[in-house]
Amino acid sequence: MNKGCSAGTCNNRLAAIRSYLWYVADGEISMQSIALGASKVTFIKGTQKVKETIKPDDLAALLAAPSDRSKIGIRDKTILILLYDLAIRVSELRELTLESLKLNETIPYIRVHGKGDKERIVSITDKTVEHLKRYIKIYHSETNGDYPLFYTVIKGNLSAMSTGNVERILNKYAEKIRPDHPGLPQKLYPHMLRRTRACGLYQNGVELELVSRILGHTSTQTTRIYASPSIEMLKKAMENNSVDVSETAEWLDDEEELAKICGIR
Repeated sequence: MNKGCSAGTCNNRLAAIRSYLWYVADGEISMQSIALGASKVTFIKGTQKVKETIKPDDLAALLAAPSDRSKIGIRDKTILILLYDLAIRVSELRELTLESLKLNETIPYIRVHGKGDKERIVSITDKTVEHLKRYIKIYHSETNGDYPLFYTVIKGNLSAMSTGNVERILNKYAEKIRPDHPGLPQKLYPHMLRRTRACGLYQNGVELELVSRILGHTSTQTTRIYASPSIEMLKKAMENNSVDVSETAEWLDDEEELAKICGIR
C-alpha cells in the first residue's frame, strides 16, 4: 500500500503468493510451514468503488461518433457496436474470425470464444448485422475462413488487432464528443462498454440467469457485480415501501357526541 497499490491489487498479489506457496509445498514438505504462515496473512479491507458505466446519452453519441463515410470510420463504428451490443471482452473481440459470424441464419448470431476455452452463442440485432456486412464488404472482400475479423497489417504481416489499438480507438471518439458530453469518464476502457451493457440489461428487467449466459459467466454470482439498480429502480423501491406518516384524527369532530361518550353531559 505504501507504494501506491490499491487494496484490490495487494489482495490479488497476496492470493497469488499463497497459491504459489501451496503449490510448492505439495512437492516440498519443508515449505508447508511457510505456506501456512502466508495463509494467515489477512486481506486488506478497502473501500469498494462503484464501477463506472456510460450514461445513455453519452453512449449514443459515442457509438455515433465514427464517420459512416470513411473506411476507418466504418471499421471503428463496427468495433464499438460489437463491444457494446455483444457485451464481449476485448480479448473475445480480438479472437473473432469470419467463421465466428452467422449472419444469414434465421436468428443471426456470433460464436464467441471466451475464458477457459469456452464457447458461447450470442444473438445480434438486424442493425448490427447490417454494420457487419458493410464492414466485411470493405475489409474482407477477398478473405474468408479463420481470418481475424479485426486486424492490422504491419510490414505486410496481418495479425489480430491489439488490445491497445482497440483502447486507442475507443478513447479517440470519447475525446471527440467530450466537449458536448463532459460527463464521460476521463479514461474509457473496452470493459466499460461490457459493464454498461450488462447493467442496462439487468435494469431493463432481463433475468440475471440470462445476463449471465450472455456474458459467458459460469455462475450468476459472478454476474451480480453488474446487477446494480438504477436511480429510477431505487426510487420506485423506496416509494413502494414507504410509510404514510401523515397524521389523521382518530376522534370524532363533534363536541356534543364526544361529551356523551365521555359521560360529562
